[in-house]
Amino acid sequence: MAAALTSLSLSFCQCSAGLLVLYQLGICLFFFSSIAVAATDAPPGCRNEYQLVIVKRWLDGVEKDPLIGSTAAFGSVVPAHLKEAHRLPATFSEPLNSCSSSSSRQSGSIVLAQRGECDFTTKARAAQAGGAAGLVVINNNEGLEEMGCDRNGTALDITIPVVMISPLGGETLNDSMARGRKVELLVYSPKRPSVDYSVIFLWLMSVGTVVFASLWSEITRSEQSDERYNELSPKDSNAAAAKEEEEKEILHITTKSAVVFVITASTFLLLLYFFMSSWFVWLLIVLFCIGGVEGMHSCIVSLVLSKCKSCARKTVHLPCIGEVSIFSLVVLVFCVVFAVVWAANRKASYSWVGQDILGICMMMTVLQLAQLPNIKVATVLLCSAFVYDIFWVFLSPLIFRDSVMIVVARGDNSGGESIPMLLRIPRLADPWGGYNMIGFGDILFPGLLVSFAFRFDKANKKRVLNGYFLWLAIGYGAGLLFTYIGLYLMDGHGQPALLYLVPCTLGTCVVLGKLRGELSELWNFSPEPTEPTASSEVA
Repeated sequence: MAAALTSLSLSFCQCSAGLLVLYQLGICLFFFSSIAVAATDAPPGCRNEYQLVIVKRWLDGVEKDPLIGSTAAFGSVVPAHLKEAHRLPATFSEPLNSCSSSSSRQSGSIVLAQRGECDFTTKARAAQAGGAAGLVVINNNEGLEEMGCDRNGTALDITIPVVMISPLGGETLNDSMARGRKVELLVYSPKRPSVDYSVIFLWLMSVGTVVFASLWSEITRSEQSDERYNELSPKDSNAAAAKEEEEKEILHITTKSAVVFVITASTFLLLLYFFMSSWFVWLLIVLFCIGGVEGMHSCIVSLVLSKCKSCARKTVHLPCIGEVSIFSLVVLVFCVVFAVVWAANRKASYSWVGQDILGICMMMTVLQLAQLPNIKVATVLLCSAFVYDIFWVFLSPLIFRDSVMIVVARGDNSGGESIPMLLRIPRLADPWGGYNMIGFGDILFPGLLVSFAFRFDKANKKRVLNGYFLWLAIGYGAGLLFTYIGLYLMDGHGQPALLYLVPCTLGTCVVLGKLRGELSELWNFSPEPTEPTASSEVA
């Protein structure tokens, strides 16, 4: 029966993976064909690609932080290299909407105009007629939007570059110019590298978290406890191990809880999508800090006490709490201060370091407390997460017009706040900056299976090459590598990492188990110690 269920689950996963990959390819073909049709239907002079641009600015000759803008579908192409662009003075058009010829001097300058009251092409023609070298349109909505032209008109006569900036950027320039300061602008659009080598560090952090979380019980095992266990009889040793497991309050995931967890995650994702706001993100930040403090405290205390048992001997009595180790209390205060400092400086350029430390500690603790009992539960959990990830990235636009997962990850409509439930590292070679990121779920779901493989190998006294842990850890690293290749082939469009991670981890485990004839044992494995029989006691 177990073998039949295993075969059925494998067939389901393989069919699901094949169909979803085919669907992904279909979406890609539809996407590119739509672009081709749009380009064909566009009027002459309106076929420029929409690109992000960097607007460098100087106030009275002093360089300030640059602004980000986007190009129009018409006008001249913005230079790709800084040395090809020109630094020019900025001036406001008169009237401010640039819907008619300006009464002020614009020759050789970059004109700033408010959006509205006429077409983008009309604004560009008015600025060009006044001798402007470029036009910057200040959007009246948050963010940036595509600037096209009337489908019935042409824009071949527009030969100046046209760029849009956000209202916040417009206010910054307006405040400077209103004080009579000289403002100069330079616009260019640097090419973004296909692959940024910061993904190597993100890969190392992700794989390292999974591997160290699996080995943490061995790393923090003290020599004194090993000696004590060696002195015990086999029966007492099993009882001591069971007692230690109970003290850790291990949560063994069941098939029911696996399905409920994925449904709950989908519900929470929808809540974030529909009700995303700064206060909602702040709630997530508080919860993240609480989880990070607990995880960081657990990691530090367990690591130090494994090397120095005497550190926990000195205690202090606290009201409402009782006896508490002084060392544990000091570590707790340190962790709380660390989390508070991170939260206060979460928008700083270096805040990713604190976020990654808190996140890694929290995930390592979760992987210690939550465990998969066997491959049956792992199949249900990972296949459900597999469908969950692909649906909310690729299929959700068919229902919600947006990729729900990507919108939530970007933090749209969050008031400038970003969701902390991910590891991130700045793009080191990207002139646009930004971060490479990976969500906690892409580490925790496969990490549960890798941790199970280590426990299974240990329980069955398997060597490294004959076990499952090493090969599943390699499979996880390969899955992440395939994810980055997918990002590269899709030109940076968001990818569901579990699309690659689940086949590379669960698939590896099942294939190895089948080849070794151990699939039934993996499927029905129970982590609970069995009571010795009467015959074994007599022996």
